Amino acid sequence: MSVDDTLYCICRRPYDGCFMIFCDGCDGWFHGSCVGITETQASIIDTYYCEKCSKTHGPLKLKPRRTVQHQNYADLDEGRAKSLDDRLVFINNLKSRKFASSEGIITSLQGEALRHEQFEETLFSSPILVKDKAGLGLTVPEAHFSVLDVEALLGSMHPVTVMDVSTQADLREEFVMRSWCEYYLTPPEKRSRVLNVISLEFSQTRLSPLVCAPAVVREIDWVDHCWPHDVPGKPKVQKYCLMGTQGSYTDFHVDFGGTSVWYHVVKGEKVFYLIPPTAENFRLFEKWSNSPGQNEIFFGDVAEKCFQCRILPGQTFFIPSGWIHAVLTPRDSLVFGGNFLHRYSIPMQLRVYHMERMLKTSARFLVPSFETLHWFVASHLIRELQGKRRRSQSVAVYLMEGLRCLHDTLAMWSSRDVCYPTLLSLSLSLSLSLSHTHTHSLSLSHTHSLSHTHFL
Repeated sequence: MSVDDTLYCICRRPYDGCFMIFCDGCDGWFHGSCVGITETQASIIDTYYCEKCSKTHGPLKLKPRRTVQHQNYADLDEGRAKSLDDRLVFINNLKSRKFASSEGIITSLQGEALRHEQFEETLFSSPILVKDKAGLGLTVPEAHFSVLDVEALLGSMHPVTVMDVSTQADLREEFVMRSWCEYYLTPPEKRSRVLNVISLEFSQTRLSPLVCAPAVVREIDWVDHCWPHDVPGKPKVQKYCLMGTQGSYTDFHVDFGGTSVWYHVVKGEKVFYLIPPTAENFRLFEKWSNSPGQNEIFFGDVAEKCFQCRILPGQTFFIPSGWIHAVLTPRDSLVFGGNFLHRYSIPMQLRVYHMERMLKTSARFLVPSFETLHWFVASHLIRELQGKRRRSQSVAVYLMEGLRCLHDTLAMWSSRDVCYPTLLSLSLSLSLSLSHTHTHSLSLSHTHSLSHTHFL
């Protein structure tokens, strides 16, 4: 057998030009893809043992942590230096600017006052600030918790998506928790660029038990209440860890799928720039999003009005569906939060999803299984409305309007895609009393399956 035909790894195949890792126990070579190790992860491994050797030698060993990452000016080309300087100028200008006070648009509440009855009354139409989490039903780590604790719970080799603030795009280079912590723990003045982590979803990790969403979120979240337990593919959007470094900035956006958001600041500080979801602001936002000079225009100057709100450690912030916002991090921060869909903003949630599709948003920036979830929601709401009808109970106007919007959207999706097969007939006509003197009729008639099989 020639050298080129030598067989390696647990797959017993030859070297194929892809990354391989050496076992310090048996001197064997293994394809990274076969043993679940990427080249970036291998860069922090000091001693690697394959599955067989680890039974004798123990688990792999990581290289010692680098506590300070000094700037390498040889690698800092003029373009990057200019980008960093421009970002610093922008951040300093943003800090010095005056914005409309958010007092008139933000509702401040005590934790125990925030329940679904509050949303039923106000329809969660404006942001809410809770300065003390007592009574909120929220579980998060205490103030001494750090990014090193996040690394310990997720694992040093857990992959992390990192955004370059200067480009507002994810970096192509891979990061793992170890390399991210080394960057994060570098003093701000020694960092060669400003990076941000805003999309670390951790619901399937050892960090998950330490975080529990506010009670009001758990009471209304469609993912929890409408997605069947025996159906795979449940959207993982409910638990995020955000690790922003000083000077990081996330440009104006609307949270995917029109989801509402809760944020709790454990360390650091966040400054939100908020723009209400009026029809005119949405028109301007769509135009700005499609503009080739988007990065050169501060959308707050284009919108009808922009408000500023500062969130401090220990405070919890709730942003309703559709609110356009940007976020500045004045100092290194650690934040926990989550996204949720609910009945109080059905038209807005669907409006945002329609805008995402129109703007041709990449699938990886959409709510996973968004359309599938809404079929389950329709089934859930129909059962609820049938129960109300049997008990002669009235139905809130907002829910009737939301259900009509959902009905029209499902009809559109059904006519657009053949992926909703006709496996089960769903045909229902409900007459619902909204008051003692007024009766409204809502007809839902579809011949499309809500059975689990067509979502698998």
